[in-house]
Amino acid sequence: MADIVGMYGLHPNRAGFCQCPFHKGDRQASLKIYAKDFNCFGCGANGDIFTFVQMMDDMDFKQAYEHLGGTYAKDTESRYVAHLKAYRADKKRQTLKRMEADKRTRICSNNDDISLYRLYLKILMPLSDLWCEVYNKLQYALYMHDILNESR
Repeated sequence: MADIVGMYGLHPNRAGFCQCPFHKGDRQASLKIYAKDFNCFGCGANGDIFTFVQMMDDMDFKQAYEHLGGTYAKDTESRYVAHLKAYRADKKRQTLKRMEADKRTRICSNNDDISLYRLYLKILMPLSDLWCEVYNKLQYALYMHDILNESR
């Protein structure tokens, strides 16, 4: 706050007081400069650095903000869009991880089924009804194995 007041040629004393530029006839220092704001005990003017610049230069907040070196843009929508995109990307990443875990589980389960069907085919009498059923299940499991491992 003291730097902003100094830009306008006002120099507070050791106690932080200077003459108030917002009212006439101030013979003694009545404007107290604090670290983050100001207060005039004569006319009641008070506020922060933006209010001080607005009152000194007769401008609105946006102009005062830009005058003090800030960049002013209504980017609330773009911030919302950025947060939404990040949220969606995170959800997509989580979904992909979950799908990969499910796929690994299905592959392991399918490999176990293939091993089991091959064992049954060795034990069962060839071309019996049960053997044919196990053979068909083995063929389906091998087909699914190809599909599951296709993208690897």
